Amino acid sequence: MTAEGKKIKVAVNGGIGFGAKLNPKQLVTIAKYLNEDEEIELTTFQQLYIEIPEENKVEIMEEFNRVGLACYPVGNFVKSLRTCNFCKGEEEEGMPVAKELNRRIAGKAVPFTLKVAYTGCPVGCGEPMLSDIGVMKVRDHYNVYAGGKAKGNDAQVGTLIAENLTPEELYSMVENIIDIYAKEGKKREAFNKFLKRIDNRLLT
Repeated sequence: MTAEGKKIKVAVNGGIGFGAKLNPKQLVTIAKYLNEDEEIELTTFQQLYIEIPEENKVEIMEEFNRVGLACYPVGNFVKSLRTCNFCKGEEEEGMPVAKELNRRIAGKAVPFTLKVAYTGCPVGCGEPMLSDIGVMKVRDHYNVYAGGKAKGNDAQVGTLIAENLTPEELYSMVENIIDIYAKEGKKREAFNKFLKRIDNRLLT
């Protein structure tokens, strides 16, 4: 422990909205907890990693929430939902569904970091087919993909496992998949490898 006290790493972003954006008030709030020579990490999953004093964690996170910043744990958890830019408007692109899905799953403990992506139309800007679990809105319903992998020489697109789901069916399916992975996955077992080990039982 340093003289300043122990610090912990947290992930923050501007929540689920029209793309990955931060406003000046949010940037100023984050900057309060950075030293002049300190760097801040921007992840590929639309999050910023920063370190804050552990003893003031609750107060700081409440301060972040007041300016519209969402806070998430760092490590082997379900990441906050990666989204597209919702280019055609909130209702048409299903932003309320994206927000609710994120509320239900983000921060859940899993064997290894789990990435879930959401896109509001078949163009797929949120890259749902390259994520562990991907959701694509098609007209008024939702398709779900699983097992995508964006990195490595074994990269692959996800498998379509459900089509034409209602919002409630979508929430139930994604939560169920995550619950099974949390219970049956081995420590630090990537989701893609987990699916192969169980012979894709989640995909039936």
